[in-house]
Amino acid sequence: MALVAGELASVERRLEEVLRSREPRISEIANHLIAAGGKRVRPTVTLLAFRACGGETIADAVDVAVALELIHSASLLHDDIIDGNDMRRGRASARRKYGIPHTLVTGDFVFSRAFQICGRFDAKQINWAAEACIALTEGEVMQSRYRNNPEVTLDDYMEIIYRKTASLFEQGARIAASLARPNPPELVDALASCARHVGLTFQIVDDVLDITAEQAELGKPIGLDVREGNPSLPIVLAAAQDPEVARLFAKEDLTEGEVSAVLGRIRRSNVVDEGRRIAIEHSRLAHEALAPLPESEYCDSLHALIEELINRVC
Repeated sequence: MALVAGELASVERRLEEVLRSREPRISEIANHLIAAGGKRVRPTVTLLAFRACGGETIADAVDVAVALELIHSASLLHDDIIDGNDMRRGRASARRKYGIPHTLVTGDFVFSRAFQICGRFDAKQINWAAEACIALTEGEVMQSRYRNNPEVTLDDYMEIIYRKTASLFEQGARIAASLARPNPPELVDALASCARHVGLTFQIVDDVLDITAEQAELGKPIGLDVREGNPSLPIVLAAAQDPEVARLFAKEDLTEGEVSAVLGRIRRSNVVDEGRRIAIEHSRLAHEALAPLPESEYCDSLHALIEELINRVC
């Protein structure tokens, strides 16, 4: 991230600017979520993709990064309503602090700001951003269909995380690379492919850490996916081979003892190692996708970012 630190600072300033509303409560709610931080991996990948393709007008890449962060943030506001979450990024969720009606409207406001920014790009690029939004909504419904459902498969899981996480990475890099007008144009698809696999790696690593990390390291309670019945990778793999995990996954409102039992059974199985293997495979594909790019410090930083992600669990 150090290589694009200045651009990331511009992203933060632009976020603050576009979240201003004539209704102070809307700005307060939006900033409550965004000011809590986040890893900012999406904007980093977007900015590095733009620079790796030779892009120079950095305001373009900043606006793409901001639009994608706004789309992601709006989806989180809506997710907290759907899931009934009380916590988000280590603090009270907007739903809990401000109530459902205002949180819902603020999510709509944030989505609208995203497309207000995208409006200055061409139709093809706007369509790519819209495709990411469509994938997000479909992914949310698909995830809810498989919540507490031990019939969920690995293929189902991969489709969910592509829609909910990787699609934003992919389309952000695609738009940013296309704005750079690279030669050859095929570099746009190469950066999109890399970002898709970065997004998949990012989510798989996060799912594994939900089982293996300490709470202080993760910055949130561990085992959230178990508690909420979310079909994360370790749960999906464990439910397929352990009838007791499958039984408990199908049960809503687990006791703390049952949560501990599921976590223990997963940790004692080969599931965590299998999760790491799948993450490593997608990180390898992300590296390979960068092969057509010319050598540059930005391309090197993308390789380094991929390694940092995978090193969190390996």
